[in-house]
Amino acid sequence: MAAENPNILTKNYGVSESWKIENYERQGGYQSLRKALEMGPEKIRDEVKAANIRGRGGAGFPAGVKWSFLKPNPEKPTYIAVNADEGEPGTFKDRTLMEKDPHRCIEGFIIAAYALDVHTVFCYVRGELVLAIRRLEQAVREARAKGYLGETVLGRPFKLDIVIHPGAGAYICGEETSLLNSLEGLRGEPRLKPPFPAVVGAFGAPTIVNNLETLATVPSVIEFGGDSFSKMSRLHHLKDGGVRLYGVSGHVKRPGVYEAPVGITLNELIFDYAGGVRGDRKIKAIVPGGSSTPIVRPEDKVSAADEKHILHPWHGKSHLDVPMGVDTMRALGTMLGTCCAIVMDDTTSMVRVAENLMLFYAHESCGQCTPCREGCSWMARLCRKFAAGTATMNDLEVLNDVANNIMGNTICALGDGAAMPMLGILKLFRHEFEAAVREGRAPKEIAA
Repeated sequence: MAAENPNILTKNYGVSESWKIENYERQGGYQSLRKALEMGPEKIRDEVKAANIRGRGGAGFPAGVKWSFLKPNPEKPTYIAVNADEGEPGTFKDRTLMEKDPHRCIEGFIIAAYALDVHTVFCYVRGELVLAIRRLEQAVREARAKGYLGETVLGRPFKLDIVIHPGAGAYICGEETSLLNSLEGLRGEPRLKPPFPAVVGAFGAPTIVNNLETLATVPSVIEFGGDSFSKMSRLHHLKDGGVRLYGVSGHVKRPGVYEAPVGITLNELIFDYAGGVRGDRKIKAIVPGGSSTPIVRPEDKVSAADEKHILHPWHGKSHLDVPMGVDTMRALGTMLGTCCAIVMDDTTSMVRVAENLMLFYAHESCGQCTPCREGCSWMARLCRKFAAGTATMNDLEVLNDVANNIMGNTICALGDGAAMPMLGILKLFRHEFEAAVREGRAPKEIAA
């Protein structure tokens, strides 16, 4: 199948100096905001709900449903916190929006704020993304000068301020409550839930936390209408709507960010968009949506034994031929996550992959929960032993036990995000760990 290029979210990517407001307006920018102001808040919320936007940050929760969690007429101010931390390894889609089309982001923030009666939007951007921060700050200044925000919005008595907040450079701050703590100047560590942010969020006030791409999609929802936007997806029937950004990296010929309908397959992403595997080698494994999502392999098929109703149309097909959606990937035993795939060819040592991942999670654990703090470090040390060739078969059982004991025993999902890929690698590539014990080494690359 030829690659589909909707050219909706990325339509300005090729425009000269696309980050400047005059060029954004020349391409139709801020017309959705004008339309939204005429529609009114309730109609905007209805359209976003009809669009079936599943959160683009990893959890996949429907954005319109999340918006409905805000109580009408709250006693305290209400905030929007935009999650642009994007610290998940292998994920780099949001930064392209911020760097190449920051006004699309700002327009989405304004429409969302108007729909939810929010007068302050905090955009929390990963601290290392210096260019993205500068582009967003410039866009806020330009939008304020043009009257799109400030004391009024296009002359309407609606006061709005947008604050671009550089993050603390910690992976944990991508978790929504850690983000809120960091935003308040506190240590970046997760909060116990409930209460959820929509009840008690930033500065103790109700707060909606949305991924940046989720809100950058809102202008297109208003432009096309919620139902029409949803039907651009191949998984509209599963209430997973629209188009989205897909990232692909690793052993492919054309790594990058591509726009496509929700529901393309991993095979399409790799071969139709990214040009196939380097050197035309075989695919060994794929991380489908950022490093915390369990890997998939081309030889694994959808079978009657593990088939759920949702996967019935793809019975007998490779996992790489199942549409990429929030629910379809869950049914395969993995997650869609950030929708940014890491492709590994047949020269890859999965022992080295596990070592690399576990060292990252051990470094990034905030240390609040003992299972995560101790467990991630323990997994990293064991993986180093396998990579160095000093591990025993007993270490293999310990590694499996440690990962299982982390699962479900932490405040946030970082522990699970480390344990799930570890367990997935052990399940599918246990033989490589056993070989590392027998041979006393784990090769950096497996000989072709």
